[in-house]
Amino acid sequence: MEKKKLIAVIDGQGGGIGGLVIKRLREAFGEEVEILGLGTNAMATGAMLKAGANKGATGENAIVQTVKKVDIIVGATAIVLPNSMMGELTPKMAEAISSSSALKYLIPLKMPEAEIIGISKEPLPHLVEQLIKRIQEIIVS
Repeated sequence: MEKKKLIAVIDGQGGGIGGLVIKRLREAFGEEVEILGLGTNAMATGAMLKAGANKGATGENAIVQTVKKVDIIVGATAIVLPNSMMGELTPKMAEAISSSSALKYLIPLKMPEAEIIGISKEPLPHLVEQLIKRIQEIIVS
């Protein structure tokens, strides 16, 4: 039997983006994948657990240690930018996420401190659908 893919969804602030991603991952994969909700704060972690994450953890050390062990990391582009999310995403978190050997799928959301040129301005639900399709391609192959 093949080992389940381990997917870390990382979010901060209210956890709405991570919650939406986890909800759609659950709908697409059921229990075929294990989902970890990693929040920069307890509210974000709680929202991701409520959305269907198998486990949740909060804070810098939880994120730094856990991203070393997962197959896939999902989050907004901000998760690789130090001091983003109004300072919730620490430089140590951004470095650990960026340095992880896991595949990274970043959702290009508008941020006041950075703009990604050449990306179409799609609403979040459309971006999440593109994300799910891409992860399906990876898991099925």
